[in-house]
Amino acid sequence: MAGRVVAGLLLGAVSAGLELILLAFAALLLAYSLAFSRGRRTVPAAVADGAEFATELERRRLRAFLGEDLAVRYGPLRALAYLVLRVPVGLLGGVILLLVAYGAAVAVRLAVGWWITGDHLDGIPPHWWIVLYTAVAGVVLLFLAVQGLVGVAALERAVARRCLGPSPLVEYERRIAQLSVTRAQVVDAVDDERRRIERDLHDGVQQRLVALGMLIGRARRAGDHGAGGHERAAELLRQAHEEAQRALADLREVTWRVYPAALDGEGLHAALETVAERSAVPVTIDYDVPGRPPHAVETAAYFVVCEAVTNAAKHSGAVTVRVGVKGSGTMIGVRIEDDGAGGADPGGGGLAGLARRVAALDGTFAVHSPAGGPTVIIAELPCG
Repeated sequence: MAGRVVAGLLLGAVSAGLELILLAFAALLLAYSLAFSRGRRTVPAAVADGAEFATELERRRLRAFLGEDLAVRYGPLRALAYLVLRVPVGLLGGVILLLVAYGAAVAVRLAVGWWITGDHLDGIPPHWWIVLYTAVAGVVLLFLAVQGLVGVAALERAVARRCLGPSPLVEYERRIAQLSVTRAQVVDAVDDERRRIERDLHDGVQQRLVALGMLIGRARRAGDHGAGGHERAAELLRQAHEEAQRALADLREVTWRVYPAALDGEGLHAALETVAERSAVPVTIDYDVPGRPPHAVETAAYFVVCEAVTNAAKHSGAVTVRVGVKGSGTMIGVRIEDDGAGGADPGGGGLAGLARRVAALDGTFAVHSPAGGPTVIIAELPCG
C-alpha cells in the first residue's frame, strides 16, 4: 500500500511538471483569445481538450494509486481549476521525494565510508557519538519526510474532491433521494413481511385450528352414542390433542420468525445460536463482536442470517452453512456461505427484502451465487 502511494506521488510529480507547461501554454492561448475574441468569453478548444485529457489521466492515477475514485462529469473550466490547484501539490510531492532520495544517498555514502572502507568523510571521524547524532538526525528527517508524503497524498485527494467531486448541493440532493428510496423500500419490506405472516397464519395455524374444531365437534357427537361412541370420542379427543400440539408448534414457529425474544434478552449471539439449532442443515457460527451492537443493527443482522439459512435449507441443497459475524465499534460484517447448488436470485422476494432492510441502515448487501455454488451473502452494517 505504501509503495503504491509513493509510486502515485512520483507519477504525480512528473505529471505536475508536464501540466505546468500545459498551463503556461493555456495561459498564452487564453490571453490571445481574450485579446482578439471581441468580447466573447470562450475557452479555446486546444486548451479545453488538453485540460480535460490531463484531468482524466490524473483521475485514473488517483483511482489506481491513491484509492480515490471520482466518477463525475466535469467541464473544461473545472478541469483547468483542478490543474491550477494540483500542480503545486504535485511539485511539492516531487520535492519531498527528491529530498528522501538525497537523504538515502547520503546515508549510503556515510555507511560505506565509515563502516566498510574506513574513510573519514570530509574529515569527520566515525566516533560513536557522531554516528549516534547522525542516525538520530536521519531518523527525524525521515519521519518528517514520511509525514510530508502523507500530507501531500491527503492534499491530492482533497483537491480532487473539491474540484472534481459533486458539489455540496448535489450531494445533499443525492442523499435526500437515497433516503426517499430507502424509506419506500422499508415500507415495501414491512408490507411484504405482513403478507408473509398472514400467509403463514392462514396456511398453517388457521388450517390446524379448523381441523382441531372439527375433531372436537365430532368427539362431542360421538359421545352421545353409547359405549362405542365413548371409545370413538376418546380417539377423536386424542387426535384433537395432537392437532392442538401441532398448531401450537406452528404458532411458535410464526412468532419466532416474526421476532425472536432472545434478541431483547441475551442478544444477537444467542439468537443466532437458536437459528443454528432450529436449522434443518448443520450451521457453524463464528461470532466475534465486542459488546452489543445497536438494537436496529442486531435485528437486521439476525434477519439476514435467518433468511439466508432458511433459503439454504429449502432451495440450495446445501449440506453445511457457515455464518461469520465480525465487527468493531463502527461496523458489523455478516457473511453466510453454503455449499449448495448456487443460482440464488438476488432479486427474489426474500433476498430483495433483506437488501432493503440493510439499505435502510445505510449498509451494503451483496449476493454471490454462481451456478454450482457456493452461495455467499455479505452484509455490512454501520453501527454509528
